[in-house]
Amino acid sequence: MTPMRRTAVACLVLLALPLAPALAQQKTQMDEALEISRMLLAAPEGVDAAYGAYQRGYYLTALELAMPRAEAGDAAAQTLIAEIYANGLGVGRDIPKAIEWYTKAHENGDIQASFQLATIYQFGDGVERDRAKAAELFKTAADGGHIAAKYNLGLLYVEGEYLEPNLTRAAELIGEAAEAGYPDAQYDFAVMLLEGAGVAPDTARAMDLLTMAAENGHIAAQVELATLYYTGAGGTRDVAAAADWYRSAAELGNPVAQVRYAILLLAGEGVPRANPEEAAMWRALARTQGHSLPQLEQMIAGISPDIIAAGEERARFWPGRPPASSAVSAPPSFEGQTQGLDAANG
Repeated sequence: MTPMRRTAVACLVLLALPLAPALAQQKTQMDEALEISRMLLAAPEGVDAAYGAYQRGYYLTALELAMPRAEAGDAAAQTLIAEIYANGLGVGRDIPKAIEWYTKAHENGDIQASFQLATIYQFGDGVERDRAKAAELFKTAADGGHIAAKYNLGLLYVEGEYLEPNLTRAAELIGEAAEAGYPDAQYDFAVMLLEGAGVAPDTARAMDLLTMAAENGHIAAQVELATLYYTGAGGTRDVAAAADWYRSAAELGNPVAQVRYAILLLAGEGVPRANPEEAAMWRALARTQGHSLPQLEQMIAGISPDIIAAGEERARFWPGRPPASSAVSAPPSFEGQTQGLDAANG
């Protein structure tokens, strides 16, 4: 259950039961969950005991607390139960049972349930894939204001297979999700702004959105932003900023960024100094993912085999360091190899 649903499940009255040891422990967990809920929500009279138990990891307690209200038709409690079964939290993962409860909650107007149900049908998770049904459910959730649903619905308008193709409507929906701070939407809407797809081109706004997504760890946004800085597409060329973002994406495991950052390290562009050993490390890491560039291979061909070996040894232990890393002598000259990323980005 998402935070926006915190106040939806009302406090449940616990029945007085004979306390065997296991039940006594469960009673203690319920009491603790209730107290946690009071502290979190600062609203004792409307406290969400089931959600408090869920947040503390007392999933069976949450299930027991939510069940009476769910059976009475409480949509938020139904969604909570569905999420417990969908994720196998304290119980065996049971997608059919999750679908049963999500469907009840969806029919009772819970947009989180509509979204989760759409996702199950979109990917065929434990059920026959039905993307047309997923599109209907995403639309229901999006119409109710669900941000991730708006984004997914926008993608379906771009795809144009299960909804009538409509780039303008796609841009509206993805743009709304981007404005709400959804990183995937920020990246995709930025690309639409750069290409003028369904919306008027706006490079400055695109870079703002890419920056927000990149700062939230969105890898594709980091690579795109780095490339824009390197090429100066935003109006100002900033090779140091490009190197920083390529490095960030490289550290997150992106092979494109690893190759491009290696080129900058060899050329000494945007970095304090050329570093062939580190470049060899990033090259090796990218190659393990099947990615390379002829430009990088040409540049690294002039590097000492010992330096390349040292870099590849670092790659073996990355993100740590080899137990006994050998020192490398002064870096060789890179005369004639400072063409940077222009060819790679061209």
